[in-house]
Amino acid sequence: MSSNARPLVSRRLSLAALAAFTTSPAWAQLRVEIAGVGGTRLPIAVVDFKDESKSPQPIAAIIRADLERSGMFRAVDAPPGLSETASPVWQDWRARQADALVAGSVNRLADGRLDIRFKLWDVVKGQDIVGEATAVTPEDARLAAHRIADTVYEKLTGERGVFATRMAYVTKAGPRYSLVIADADGEGAKVALASPEPIISPAWSPNGQELAYVSFESRKATVRLQNVQTGQRRVLADFKGSNSAPAWSPNGQQLAVALSRDGGTQLYVINRDGSGLRRLTQSGAIDTEPCFSPDGASLFFVSDRGGGPQIYRMAVAGGSAERVTFNGNYNISPAISPDGRTLAYITRQSGNFRLCVMDLGSGQVQQITDGTDDESPAFAPNGKLLVYASRAGGREVLMTTTLDGKIKAPLLITLAEVREPTWGPFTRP
Repeated sequence: MSSNARPLVSRRLSLAALAAFTTSPAWAQLRVEIAGVGGTRLPIAVVDFKDESKSPQPIAAIIRADLERSGMFRAVDAPPGLSETASPVWQDWRARQADALVAGSVNRLADGRLDIRFKLWDVVKGQDIVGEATAVTPEDARLAAHRIADTVYEKLTGERGVFATRMAYVTKAGPRYSLVIADADGEGAKVALASPEPIISPAWSPNGQELAYVSFESRKATVRLQNVQTGQRRVLADFKGSNSAPAWSPNGQQLAVALSRDGGTQLYVINRDGSGLRRLTQSGAIDTEPCFSPDGASLFFVSDRGGGPQIYRMAVAGGSAERVTFNGNYNISPAISPDGRTLAYITRQSGNFRLCVMDLGSGQVQQITDGTDDESPAFAPNGKLLVYASRAGGREVLMTTTLDGKIKAPLLITLAEVREPTWGPFTRP
């Protein structure tokens, strides 16, 4: 490999080898900014909710940001004064060129909970679409806003929204590494694990109850599982050599891992209780970064068996591997869309690392970023967005993008470096 190539065997390890950050180890919440010009986006007005000041969270602003980030909607200026109980003056909203309208209210109940109500209207047809009410604790106000955005998204697109889902990622602030769980917009972040040793390769279980990751706390790479609600942890793989790159099977009963227990790094599958270890690859190359196809029958992975790192596919039952990527001489970090039709991966071009998507049916490839250091793509559970790590202003940040690359939303963080995002499933215990 050339001098600017990233060694394949240490690819996952290098993601945790972040430079020390010189400011305070405290880190700020993420803030979303929308950049880019998409195709046709539905114009929607989201009015500030009546008595929204009773909520600790800006309900309407969260809904607007969620919908814009999806790439499907364009926010229309919405003057205050409308609630879910009012009758919109249709000609006024049509004059604003809004096709859809959302308004609501917030009231504090006697027990301290918030009664959050909203209504969605079709401005073009001049009729209601849906109206709902929910009572939540103040701590769940942001989640309630995300769920309203999910309802609006689904009613207007026919697709399930992902705003109430979660992400996990790794931060490094000074000498401390943290495994962080946050809402899909990067806000509401909570530290699930803090360590002076690197934490890398987080992966959500399909039921959203556990995270697998690689920890170096025992001074070597071991794969561990952690319950995200209780914090209970257990070791899954601690074999001789390196244990890395965990990937869950779609049914949650197995994980694929990269182990060097028998010499070079090869792929294995192991039951979630640690039993039934089975070797999959038998090459003399480095095989790593596995990910399952949605049907669980195939495994995509990275190998340098052809001389440079490329993405391959093989049956989980065993057999030969077929090469999938051919554009360029360095392609890594595969991620498969939930419908199994699209492969996202990182390619190197003239020393720059950029995000590409491939239609697996036609083999057509589209580069959707033009950064210099993009890495670790992961699909949203509805397959409509990708999250990836990048670098901006000399710092690592998270980005979301539509699959055509036209709408990108940086998730900015000011006081810590952030890497290796993984998007959680729809299920949220």
